[in-house]
Amino acid sequence: MFTIGNGQELRDLHARAVRLSVDAVNRVTPDRLGAETPCAEWNLQVLLEHMITQNHGFAAAARGSDDPGLWTVRPATDPVADYRASADDLIAAFAAEDVFERALLLPEILPGYGFPAGLAIGFHLIDSVVHAWDVAQSIGEAITLDEALGKEALRIALAVPDGPERSAPGAAFAPGSMVPDQMSVLDRILLVLGRSPSWPDSAD
Repeated sequence: MFTIGNGQELRDLHARAVRLSVDAVNRVTPDRLGAETPCAEWNLQVLLEHMITQNHGFAAAARGSDDPGLWTVRPATDPVADYRASADDLIAAFAAEDVFERALLLPEILPGYGFPAGLAIGFHLIDSVVHAWDVAQSIGEAITLDEALGKEALRIALAVPDGPERSAPGAAFAPGSMVPDQMSVLDRILLVLGRSPSWPDSAD
């Protein structure tokens, strides 16, 4: 299971993951928007537009929306500012007192199914951590996970199913790789979810 016993703890860790991604995005300058990213076939502009859409989509779902149109990626004229706004929107939506009483509709994951809020927050937490790394790598920067966030993100990463669906077009994560001993928590998360900590040196 992705969820943890204390709902407020989960929300706090999720907010830290989102702020980690905001910190990475804030370092993006307009001249780098065409840069390659660890996400195959996506440059940085496209990645940021995807991240903006995901934030608003999860926020809308947390507020009870079932509109699949909210998950359609749209062009962003100022993706850095738009990303900051989407992050604020999402953190506010997940902060609602009754959010854990809701089932969130996430059509990109499983259309028509309501995910328990704790599970949905876990999904977005791990996405935020990995995409923070994606953004940072694309501009030659790095991210640092605090101990508690790293521990929770690794736990969630290890719970993500690693089957044939990871090789399907549009899959969120590539098939996982072997994780050597004595690696950092972040590197373990990346390998489990099909990223290479040495990107772009490891890119084809």
